[in-house]
Amino acid sequence: MREGKPYTDESQGLAAAMISGVGHVVAVRELVDDDISAVRTVLEKLLESEGLDAIIFIGGTGFSSKDVTIEAVKPFFEKEVEGFGELFRWLSFQEIGAAAILSRAVMGVARGKAIMCLPGSPAAVRLALENFLQALPHLIYIARS
Repeated sequence: MREGKPYTDESQGLAAAMISGVGHVVAVRELVDDDISAVRTVLEKLLESEGLDAIIFIGGTGFSSKDVTIEAVKPFFEKEVEGFGELFRWLSFQEIGAAAILSRAVMGVARGKAIMCLPGSPAAVRLALENFLQALPHLIYIARS
């Protein structure tokens, strides 16, 4: 329920299906309010979880006043994977044109875990996971070395 109405997050369902479809386990699925403190609280809890290798936030990466995922997550990065955002926007440009510049998608590592922040549209989630999901195990291996 969100604002008293049934809510289905199509992008979250798509991401879970894609991740599970290549043999990984989706351990946590949670809807988080568009609030910096709420996002940071969830991130902190996930970073403390021993069994997690990657954390993916979906939504809140645009330019509206409600889009605070990047502001909430980036301070936790020990290192940012700059190439991810650059390539994601380039791939997006191939599909949607100049509107691709409106994405602030980022990836980084913290405490040996990969963290991705993706736009909320199903098309963006599909694009990111189809192109970058296979890179996460190696990134995690390097981050833990």
